[in-house]
Amino acid sequence: MAVTDEAIEKIKDMIVSGALRPGDRLPKESELAAELGLSRNSLREAVRALSLIRILDVRQGDGTYVTSLDPQLLLEAMSFVVDFHRDDTVLEFLAVRRILEPAATAMAAARISEQQLDALAAQLDALGAAPSVEELVACDLEFHRGIVQSSGNSVLCSLLDGLSGPTTRARIWRGLTQEDAVARTLREHRAIVAALRDRDAEAARSWATVHIASVEQWLRSSL
Repeated sequence: MAVTDEAIEKIKDMIVSGALRPGDRLPKESELAAELGLSRNSLREAVRALSLIRILDVRQGDGTYVTSLDPQLLLEAMSFVVDFHRDDTVLEFLAVRRILEPAATAMAAARISEQQLDALAAQLDALGAAPSVEELVACDLEFHRGIVQSSGNSVLCSLLDGLSGPTTRARIWRGLTQEDAVARTLREHRAIVAALRDRDAEAARSWATVHIASVEQWLRSSL
């Protein structure tokens, strides 16, 4: 194992074991290096790597701290990585979203408030009958994010937020080339809101599946 990898593993073990907790400040570099049997250089590289993936927070002039380890914070790294997808992997991202998002939408049926549903409906009304593709895609992102957040599962919400990047490009492409994409998307959005308002988890799940599958099916036929 490379010395930097070893240093990363040792710091990880301290966090997993509870020796270091969210918000804790790490011991001074010289003390921690001696405690873990590491060189200060390998420890420094490990800290730099763990700060990039939001495990550690290096505060200039103050010290290094364990972050909150909140799922949304940790999964930001995934969002960064998936931005480097290739065109031929977009379908794979959409397939994962088709598995996860309908489940989150069904979970939201029991938790989403009437005020939140009213806000979603108002958001759709504000678009009008013929929004631009850019307006529609921006609304689509916020629409689904609002529903998924209502699922009450922060990990699921963060995962789906991270998957939005590669699929956004597909949605824009679809809006520019498929004649009825805008009207169809609005109809599907309103059907999802209606199912949520009825507290019908299975109908909400089905409409979310149809909505994502229609993008996936179109893209599959276009590639």
